[in-house]
Amino acid sequence: MLNTWIPPDRFLPWRSSADLVAMPDRAGTLVIVPVGAIEQHGPHLPAAVDTVILMGVIGHALARLPDDIPCQCAAPLCYGKSNEHIDFPGTVALSAQTLLATLAEVLDSLHRSGFRKVALVNGHGGQPQVVEIAARDARVRHRDLTVFPLFVWSVPHCAASLFDAREMQYGIHAGAAETALMLALAPQTVRMDRAKAEWPRNLPAEGLLSMEGARPFAWLTHDLTESGVLGDPCAATPEKGAELLDSLADGWVRLIGDLHRFQQPPA
Repeated sequence: MLNTWIPPDRFLPWRSSADLVAMPDRAGTLVIVPVGAIEQHGPHLPAAVDTVILMGVIGHALARLPDDIPCQCAAPLCYGKSNEHIDFPGTVALSAQTLLATLAEVLDSLHRSGFRKVALVNGHGGQPQVVEIAARDARVRHRDLTVFPLFVWSVPHCAASLFDAREMQYGIHAGAAETALMLALAPQTVRMDRAKAEWPRNLPAEGLLSMEGARPFAWLTHDLTESGVLGDPCAATPEKGAELLDSLADGWVRLIGDLHRFQQPPA
């Protein structure tokens, strides 16, 4: 099914043009645009991880969302800016310019359809800057449009209570957290018999530079890992995945409520 985990009554593509004309409060309805990726996730996970986790988390949140909060989920953008993974087969990468142009036209289309509040929810760590630029540029084009550039992992969640400090710092790709969520959402796609830990190599031994954060360096995945894994997927279990999914979904219910109540500061 196209909507998979998204409740059918919260899935915007299932509505006709006539349905939108009859929608009681299009301008006040929050539209979530999932921005995913198709890229390698080591030998044990499928390339669709970022899109699956994104849709799974948002879908579980929307299933819990109170009926009086108007919120619709658009169809996901499955391809993203994944060029850090281009040396690994299975990665399908858009340029930053293509993704930016695509997001701009999606936002313009939603505005033309009468929506005035949109959340671009990103599921891939390699493209938040593009999503942020798309949101700001749309705000310049449409002064009556409120746009939120968000990351699926940015809500409160319980990962730090499930995995150790090393995993939380370095397990950023195909590690324990993503593997656990895939075990909860799409276990048939996970090959735990192929799972192995690999930690980022060639990092600065000391000083202020870091792999990510305030003082990063530009890296490609093959600079840091041979397998494509950063972290320890062997620490993942279906039970941890279910607990993590539950906490992320609850965090998104809270955040969607805040987005619904938010009013753009007047000029």
